[in-house]
Amino acid sequence: MSTPTETVIIDSGGANLASLQYALDRLQVPSAVTSDPGRVRAAARVLLPGVGAAADAMARLQRAGLIDTLRALTVPVLGICLGMQLLYERSEEGHTPCLGIVPGSVRRLIPAPGRPVPHMGWNSLEALIADPLLAGLGTRDYVYFVHGYAAPPGPDTLACVDYGAALSAVVRRGNFRGVQFHPERSGAVGARVLRNFLEIA
Repeated sequence: MSTPTETVIIDSGGANLASLQYALDRLQVPSAVTSDPGRVRAAARVLLPGVGAAADAMARLQRAGLIDTLRALTVPVLGICLGMQLLYERSEEGHTPCLGIVPGSVRRLIPAPGRPVPHMGWNSLEALIADPLLAGLGTRDYVYFVHGYAAPPGPDTLACVDYGAALSAVVRRGNFRGVQFHPERSGAVGARVLRNFLEIA
């Protein structure tokens, strides 16, 4: 039996699909954008990007027959932005049940003076816990965020971002990892995160 080699990007309907695929192209790693469950099951690694509303994204995954497929994956999986939030049990956004891979809930950010919502722009990673996804990164490395909901730190948090309070910026549970930021828009640091993910066995 041959070893799977394909890198698959889930077609979650987000506007960042093309930029994510282009970021992988720059790393000389071909990828396929698909919503076909069979192709996802056969992949060597899977990226779950997402922008927009959690309920819409979950409905799209449901229509494609991908929810049980995603939950059953044993290969490396990387959720990006909304894709990371979908790994949790639920989101306050529309009281949406999510994939239930990471325990806990994603909560709405509360605006405050100097901290508009959505949180949009460059911010630094803090309190990194050693993981292959974060190899070569240091505290205070800056990455690009765009989000109005976030997960509080918990047992699965590998790195935080400070936006009035500590928020989960990178999480891991088993073979599932997630980043709240957009690596495809985060320059050399984001490229390193993607390269690290692609090298995870």
